[in-house]
Amino acid sequence: MSETLQTSGTTDAQAGHGVSLGEAFRVWLRVAALSFGGPAGQIAVMHRILVEEKRWISEGRFLHALNYCMLLPGPEAQQLATYVGWLMHRTLGGIMAGGLFILPGIIAIMALSWIYALYGQVGFVSALFFGLKAAVLAIVLEAVVRIGKRALKNRVLIGLAVAAFVAIFFLNAPFPLIIFAAGVIGFFGGRAGLPQFQIGGHGGNVQEEDSNLLGETLPNHARPNAGRSLRVAALWLTLWLTPVLALVLILGRGDVFSQIAFFFSKMAMVTFGGAYAVLAYVAQQAVETYGWLRPGEMLDGLGMAETTPGPLIMVLQFVGFMAAFRDPGSLSPLVAGTLGGLLATWVTFAPCFLWIFLGAPYIEVLRGNKALSGALSAITAAVVGVILNLAVWFGIHTIFGEVRPFAWGPFSFDAPVWGSVNPWALLLSAAAIVAMFRFKIGMLQTLAATSAAGVALYMAGAIA
Repeated sequence: MSETLQTSGTTDAQAGHGVSLGEAFRVWLRVAALSFGGPAGQIAVMHRILVEEKRWISEGRFLHALNYCMLLPGPEAQQLATYVGWLMHRTLGGIMAGGLFILPGIIAIMALSWIYALYGQVGFVSALFFGLKAAVLAIVLEAVVRIGKRALKNRVLIGLAVAAFVAIFFLNAPFPLIIFAAGVIGFFGGRAGLPQFQIGGHGGNVQEEDSNLLGETLPNHARPNAGRSLRVAALWLTLWLTPVLALVLILGRGDVFSQIAFFFSKMAMVTFGGAYAVLAYVAQQAVETYGWLRPGEMLDGLGMAETTPGPLIMVLQFVGFMAAFRDPGSLSPLVAGTLGGLLATWVTFAPCFLWIFLGAPYIEVLRGNKALSGALSAITAAVVGVILNLAVWFGIHTIFGEVRPFAWGPFSFDAPVWGSVNPWALLLSAAAIVAMFRFKIGMLQTLAATSAAGVALYMAGAIA
């Protein structure tokens, strides 16, 4: 077990990249502070900082790790941060990167949950987030353009991206099915040696070595080891499941804390395709089965999670808070709510570290496989289509106040009601897009400007 947590035995010089833990802490803290906009925006932030600005890892290695994380249950952006942190600084680096990634969201959602439970409204904060969402839309669109330029190198990959977008947006195809289909196409294309699926990067292109600090060689700690894998699995399964079993044994299955621990542990294993794939089920269970939330409150929590740093799945902390707040037992409601929210967060994210620390070494050694390279190149193309779907979805729900289901044959989607357009949201979104794309204004400055504009509009009575 001590081997899984050992980091001090490897100096920066031995690691070869020269990035100290202190510097890594500051970088991951910056990534965490800018992790708005759902997975698309968060991936864009990490790509900009880690690949382009700091040049820690290569484009290919970033995409290789991203594709593995896209196949896992749970929030892919948080797992990607954990993966890169582990590559750079072993297990401690992964814990630091993955932990810092969700820390601002934990604090923000907890504070808003307190306000929501006590006062039932967050008007001033909502106004702040109203402006923030305009900049987030620009960030998400930038992610589509940035990743698309690098991943879609030929017409075949562009076609896969388009097909993925149509499948998920218009046909409501399950995300895992899209990724699986793309992977199969790329696997056989790569195995056949088709050049369209061998675009470099996933296969460990040595030409990228000089352009990044980590290089393309396999670090010693990233080599698969059966004994280490057993220790990692034992450690993280114990950390994850011990609180669950203890609560069930001590308090019984009917206690709200036992229900939170058991229910969200189950959710952690089935959240393939991001939070949207499972939130409808969570809302239904929380309202109809457990009575934790009232109808419509899930949307309030979702609004908090969409406009605060961290993964969208952080909305589960709000659900856990409200569940325990309304059934506190012998505790005060706020104390019970706080513990319930933290418990939901723990059992949601502890498995994420297990998936990375257990599986990443085996994924790393496969980077030179041509068939796998083709599969991951195809998956990357499909992911661009999925991110475009997120951008369109986010744009519709940012600018329009109402959507209406539309169906035509096999096609169905939520179409915006044009009469429900919010002119202020449209104006701020357009301004943020122009600022970032045309004038190259930084993300932080754009976020600050649109947030201030949202507060100003609220003070002036222009928005509720």
